[in-house]
Amino acid sequence: MRAKILVYALTAFILTTVHVAEAQQQAKIPKIGWLGSRPASDAAAAGKEVISRMLRELGYIEGKNIAFEYRNTDYELDRLPALADELVRLKVDVLIAPSTVEALAAKNATSTIPIVFLGGGDPVGAGLVNNLARPGKNITGVTNIAPELAGKRLELLKETIPKLPRVAVLWDPQGPSSALQWEESQRPALDLGLQLYSMEIRSASDFENAFKKATRRGRVALAVTSSPLINAYQKRITELATNNRLAAIYNRNDFVNNGGLMSYGPDPTDLYRRAVIYIDKILKGTKPADLPVERPTKFEFIINLKAAKQIGLTIPPNVLARADRVIK
Repeated sequence: MRAKILVYALTAFILTTVHVAEAQQQAKIPKIGWLGSRPASDAAAAGKEVISRMLRELGYIEGKNIAFEYRNTDYELDRLPALADELVRLKVDVLIAPSTVEALAAKNATSTIPIVFLGGGDPVGAGLVNNLARPGKNITGVTNIAPELAGKRLELLKETIPKLPRVAVLWDPQGPSSALQWEESQRPALDLGLQLYSMEIRSASDFENAFKKATRRGRVALAVTSSPLINAYQKRITELATNNRLAAIYNRNDFVNNGGLMSYGPDPTDLYRRAVIYIDKILKGTKPADLPVERPTKFEFIINLKAAKQIGLTIPPNVLARADRVIK
């Protein structure tokens, strides 16, 4: 009888030990939080699926050795603080922020959980980091330097339409990067002999009227900046540009994929890959403060000849020759 009791006790001890070990192993699985402003159905366009795929290539398999928590605001930016707090309470190991507004919400929510942003236009100017070389504290990432490239996009418009007198800039004062792009357009426009017209929008209801006012000013082209609001209505913006026969340039390739004429900016795949390298390093113990903010090194210029035909525009051969990809 005593032997049986000992066997039962030993079995119970072993089973308990196994369960505890399994629980501890499960607890050690790192958790990544995604804080986005787009709907969950549109999150892939903001890089979520790309990031997940690249992490798999490094051996991080969801449900096996890594877990994800996705939170998206469906374009309701006032929800960002609450969702950022929710991810902090879930004790994620890394917080991913697709743009400046999400990164600022994440930074306000935690000073300890590592944050990696994917496309801050001007991280220093926006107050995300102290400087690019030594970001400080718990945040780092990759910048798309969108404000710095504002002049390049104006230059490409001017080369496409040499006698172009003015450019309307579609921008959102609520988007830190968008506002900076508008500001950074001033000097290059002056150097190129272009007049700038401010197409300021604050809500989706402003788009129609903004385009009407811009086209009343005579011959004009369009430069579109980037903000969560603007990015949310890519299809609508490209359709309005086409309907108003405006030659438009964007800073993201997904606008061209949605019918836009031209885009110039960093290669997003390259930005995501470099961000994933940082996520991997952080999960392995590197502090964000020791990871300098990465600047893009690969850029792409895309031209959509279908869109050009729709507005009756002939792209000069020298401009076509510079394109990295031409949609026919």
